[in-house]
Amino acid sequence: MKKLVAICSTVFITINTVWAQSKPVIISSPNKQMQVTCVTDASGAPSYTVQYKGSAVIETSRLGITRQDADFSKGLTTVNASPVTVVKENYQLVTGKRRNNLYTANRQIVHYKNASGQLVDIIWQISNDAVAFRYYFPGTSAEPKKVDTEFTSFHFAATAKAWLQPMSVAKTGWEQVNPCYEEFYEKGIAVGTPSPLKAGWIYPALFQSAAGPWVLITEAGMDGKYCGTKLNNDSASSDYHIAFPDPREVFTGAGYKPQSALPLYSPWRVITIGSLATIMESTAGTDVAKAAAASQNFSFAKAGKSSWSWALLKDDSTVFPVQKRFIDYAADMKWQYCLIDADWDTKIGYDSMQLLINYAKQKKVGVWLWYNSAGSWNATPYHPRNKLLTHKDREKEFSRLEKMGAAGVKIDFFGGDGQSMIQYYIDILNDAAAHHLMVNFHGATLPRGWQRTWPNLMSAEAIKGFEYITFDQKVADEEPTHCAMLPFTRNAFDPMDFTPMCLYKIPRIKRQTTPAFELALSVLFLSGVQHLVEIPEGMAHMPVYIKEFLQKLPAGWDDVKFIDGFPGQYVVLARKSGNKWYIAGINGTNNEKTIPVNLAVFKGKKATCIVNGKGDAFFDQKTIAVTPGKKETVSLAAHDGFVIVVE
Repeated sequence: MKKLVAICSTVFITINTVWAQSKPVIISSPNKQMQVTCVTDASGAPSYTVQYKGSAVIETSRLGITRQDADFSKGLTTVNASPVTVVKENYQLVTGKRRNNLYTANRQIVHYKNASGQLVDIIWQISNDAVAFRYYFPGTSAEPKKVDTEFTSFHFAATAKAWLQPMSVAKTGWEQVNPCYEEFYEKGIAVGTPSPLKAGWIYPALFQSAAGPWVLITEAGMDGKYCGTKLNNDSASSDYHIAFPDPREVFTGAGYKPQSALPLYSPWRVITIGSLATIMESTAGTDVAKAAAASQNFSFAKAGKSSWSWALLKDDSTVFPVQKRFIDYAADMKWQYCLIDADWDTKIGYDSMQLLINYAKQKKVGVWLWYNSAGSWNATPYHPRNKLLTHKDREKEFSRLEKMGAAGVKIDFFGGDGQSMIQYYIDILNDAAAHHLMVNFHGATLPRGWQRTWPNLMSAEAIKGFEYITFDQKVADEEPTHCAMLPFTRNAFDPMDFTPMCLYKIPRIKRQTTPAFELALSVLFLSGVQHLVEIPEGMAHMPVYIKEFLQKLPAGWDDVKFIDGFPGQYVVLARKSGNKWYIAGINGTNNEKTIPVNLAVFKGKKATCIVNGKGDAFFDQKTIAVTPGKKETVSLAAHDGFVIVVE
């Protein structure tokens, strides 16, 4: 009898253990339309699914991490799940699609232990438009814990479609500067299509699920203890999983995989789900980013527009008289800044640069200065270089710039997402903030919400921007569809220094877009410092009302509304500043397109519409009376655009 009881007890315990491991944890969004289900299978491997309005959007997908000292990918037991709590945050952005933001989400933490009794949490936050989750290793440790692999995946039905940018191969490209996030997007491809460069895909990654809703995947909340990641889909699978950087993507002599003493948080994995309007109006990429430190005064960080000689005039323009002329140009255009690019330290020199900064200050123009990130990863010839590699170096250089009165620094040629390189970015942001300097990263990684944590981060390149158009006709030919991709992907959450808007001519290149297309980019593209490519000679050919439009163009935005569009084809957005709405649209296709716009929803009395001109005219402008119930129809030629201001 005792033996029978023992057998029954063993069976009961075994069944109970399996039940405990497989019992799902279900977390819903505040509006109940989004639902995440977390389970562990019989082997203790964790997974999750995501449903939106009752349909599967993310199918069964893996969770889990392995460290050198522990396995958290299988053999896990669910200890318990915390009660659901509500996260509610109000925050402001200097650089973003919306100045004032409200984030509300249901938060639940699932606590696990592995076979050795070591602990890991998965923290879930589900808002009405996004699923966010991250790993947390509690406790303390004297030695750093090293992460080997993260198994997080995003599994789609085989009939889903994707709009993805390939990750470039480390140490390729000019002077081996890759990865720089500067490849063209693969548009509308079947999920499972291999990356053409065999190095994976970057964020934000856009999908249209088989059930219909759109999905935009990114990461946020990088604090220097983790590497930047990407997506891989091995063997042409529709399962996209987190992948770590190439081992060569590192700061001099340092590592690429995550390592930190405990406690350790991973970055947030962020999945925005809904219509294209949901994607375009969402702030999910900054909602979970860490708030700026209350102890740090970021009042010096102010968004603005900037003149810039290098885009069209290149290296020879970095001389004193040309830069003085571009400071005058910025002042005349009522722009806040002038960027002086590479080699200024020798072609102009620190003493003469002080004179330029003093002159610009009299004109109410701030001066940005270019720097090379330098280091053994970087063989590029441009300078200043080797001035930012250590805290001591940065203190010396940033103190000098602060004393000179420089507004900010543009730092180029990073080429890496390894943990040590991510820490280098953060060290720069911290040291620059201490000296009241704004920052613009070029040849760089995606910011991943850093602009919330460090409001002095005004922009980052991380895109195949306008400069490539000036180098290669093939890139110019791709501009219309490329620009029609970016609001849906790269620029969805993070500032992007594409450096838009050439209204007149590009030396040695046949431009494929109309002037109205180019003008629209000044509204469509988000950047805390917007470097506008057009130079004084080109602006002199434009009608007076175009100059006035650019003089009054806001530096930042209060709100955004998606009107119409499709990734890589066309896009129409409305951005609000004060009591005005700026509506901008571009047609990236080879066909004419007619777009109806209901101006009455913006509650203005009149509207000014700027479209492409006819014949030799660059533009045409007309005033429209806003009539309730009546839609204004805008006709766009191939590669054409428009801007409407409602007030």
